[in-house]
Amino acid sequence: MSEPVPASPTAAPRRKRGRRGAIAIGILVLWAAGLALLARRELFRPHSEQLAEAAMRVNPGVVYFAVMRGGEQIGFASSTIDTTSKDISAADYMVADLPVGGEVNRAEARTLVSLSRSLRVDSFTVSLETDSIPFAARGRMLGDSVLLLSTGDIEHPDSSRVRLQGPVLLPTLLPLAVMLGDRPKVGRTTTIGVFDPVEQAPKNVKVEIVAESLFTLSDSAKLDSAARRWVVAHDDTVRAWRLRTDAAQPFVAWVDEQGRLVQADLPGGLTLERRAYEIAFENWKLDTRARGGPVTADRDILETTAIASNRLMRVNALSVLRARLTGTDLAGFAIDGGRQQLRGDTLVVTRETAASLAPRPPVRLEGARAAEFMGALRAEPGLGRDSAILATARRIVGTERDPQQKARLINRWVHDSLAKRTSIGIPNAVTVLRTRSGDCNEHAALFTALARAVGVPTRIAAGLAYVDGKFYYHAWPEVYLQDWVAVDPTFGQFPADAGHLRFTIGGLSRQAELLRLIGTLKIDVVSAR
Repeated sequence: MSEPVPASPTAAPRRKRGRRGAIAIGILVLWAAGLALLARRELFRPHSEQLAEAAMRVNPGVVYFAVMRGGEQIGFASSTIDTTSKDISAADYMVADLPVGGEVNRAEARTLVSLSRSLRVDSFTVSLETDSIPFAARGRMLGDSVLLLSTGDIEHPDSSRVRLQGPVLLPTLLPLAVMLGDRPKVGRTTTIGVFDPVEQAPKNVKVEIVAESLFTLSDSAKLDSAARRWVVAHDDTVRAWRLRTDAAQPFVAWVDEQGRLVQADLPGGLTLERRAYEIAFENWKLDTRARGGPVTADRDILETTAIASNRLMRVNALSVLRARLTGTDLAGFAIDGGRQQLRGDTLVVTRETAASLAPRPPVRLEGARAAEFMGALRAEPGLGRDSAILATARRIVGTERDPQQKARLINRWVHDSLAKRTSIGIPNAVTVLRTRSGDCNEHAALFTALARAVGVPTRIAAGLAYVDGKFYYHAWPEVYLQDWVAVDPTFGQFPADAGHLRFTIGGLSRQAELLRLIGTLKIDVVSAR
């Protein structure tokens, strides 16, 4: 096979920088979701009687946290509970400076939940504010069986009615419900029904108390005038229990007997540590002012979450990649199938050829395959189909009727029309069409909505993409052309090169599972051509 023609010296660095910036948010979106303790965005459906009893023991109060990553404080968080004779309100706030691409990006996440005195959710608001389009999710209960849900950017939300099987509780209140139920005891497990509004499917999550310990926490602070920093004035000893869920993206946290967080391990190497307000907030402000300067590679989320390759490859014409995946349990990931073949610990990715993409007689789909096909045509939250999406999709494809050519035209249009820009938020196709900018998630969301609008079954895949010597977290669409074919509007590839390693299929709720690979997965490239 002939060697690929290298790009010009000036074009190559520019392409690499563009690809890095477009990939970076693949991990940042999940990180920001983790900041709000809402990466899964599940609604918990507990036993009404237990909650009513637990609600009687809810006490008002506020606790503060330092947001840590790699031993460095990057943010501040607080959790507040207020009670009246008629209702309970819970407010969680978090702000963090996320270092990526050599720059610091500030993200703020807020959750406000209004509950009855029996701990039944009446309404909630979840918001994420960044330099990108702000995201908000609002919900209001109609009895115990219907949730009015509004998600998306504040100006153009998606609205839906979600049917439930009973009262719901948001994830931020999970520790409260568990600890105020039966007396905490190591080994006790509780199975709680959940509903994920992203996938619109019920599931069960098992919560286990796995350990008990004492923590020494700063209860109050005083100003050290010489050091010009706040220091501990008084310590408090708190007994805490470690909770762990069996979800695909586990929640692990130490909580006290009132269900308030003491310490929590979140996706992306993030940790919450309870501290006195002045130590958690004022010292962080001082450190932020003092730090300044560019973000170094050892702090950059993009670089520290990438997985180094043991060899350099030219990706523009990479047709076959053979790599050994070790260091972590890959069970549950969508690795094997289609262009990807997993044998033992060795993965072979083969890029589709022109011959394999040639039109073939239609094949009758039945059972699960038919359901999968129809699901890849439906509109869903974040992948809406309003008049602007429909009109744009029809304008792009014109009179073209061949599904492959439709997909090619849309892939080229999305690649050429969107500015490659880091975006911290939850992607929404309608918003992306209006703003015409974003990273891999925005490109994938807009492509998917446009393709589905003109009858091309499309789903979103996520995993790792090879760029400049490393594998970075990335998302891209797959279109159904007698089989699933990976395409990449972010890179402008049709089909996508063999440097794309798929691990999940689905939206952000599934992509959050990729965070378990950070710091564990090792990739050794055996061969590439």
